[in-house]
Amino acid sequence: MTKDVIDAIKERTSIRRFKPDPVPEATIGRLLDAARLAPSAGNMQPWFFVVVMNEDLRRQLAKAARQPFIAEAPVCIVVCAEPERSASRYGQRGRELYCIQDTAAAIENILLAATGYGLGACWVGAFDEEEAARILELEPGLRPVALIPIGYPDQERKAVPRRPLEEVVRVIN
Repeated sequence: MTKDVIDAIKERTSIRRFKPDPVPEATIGRLLDAARLAPSAGNMQPWFFVVVMNEDLRRQLAKAARQPFIAEAPVCIVVCAEPERSASRYGQRGRELYCIQDTAAAIENILLAATGYGLGACWVGAFDEEEAARILELEPGLRPVALIPIGYPDQERKAVPRRPLEEVVRVIN
């Protein structure tokens, strides 16, 4: 059973330790469906998702990110942007900004859906893009923008401090 979306938002935190238990393919499919339902500029949907279940490839991605925990998760979803898809309608702004914003929305949907299904995940943006593209044999035109290791958490979810609303909001009447 999934959680209420507000509960999932409040509970979501980066998980970096995973149990070896496999994630059901149907659940992975639901995470990917949540990702593709994200909003995008002009409904261009400039994304492509690579699901990496192969242990050797996960190890190579972990090395490209210098973050070993990626290899420990039973699944890693690599979220790729298609800059030229966005550029076809919005030019340079689509290529440089909108495709990144759109994939970020898809990433957040994956993270929240994973939390809703009792899974742990982590948004990893620090990695060698060229090396990840080589490892995954990505087609030209696909830019890997995030690695999302996913699995059943082998650590407690701990709330992290957030800045108070008064520090991050200005209301203009």
